[in-house]
Amino acid sequence: MKTKKLTEVLERVEAWPPHIQNELAEFALELDAGFKDGEYEPTPEELAGIDRGLRAAEEGRFATDSQVEAAFAKFRGRKRSETSMQLPTG
Repeated sequence: MKTKKLTEVLERVEAWPPHIQNELAEFALELDAGFKDGEYEPTPEELAGIDRGLRAAEEGRFATDSQVEAAFAKFRGRKRSETSMQLPTG
């Protein structure tokens, strides 16, 4: 059984280039492989990343708003100046 949201996403994915579809399929297979008895089992690499993030948070190391904006712009394939996303303040 598929949820409505998954059905909508899969319809959109059909228009993606084949190499991007394959990336999504690999990601889905990795998620599927991590499920055990209905619960996700993180890989050792994922656990190490979680530990690094928790240590960084305990030390107060967080990205600045401009660093976050730059990361979003990079992953969207645009320059920071072209990013229209506004980060919440507060």
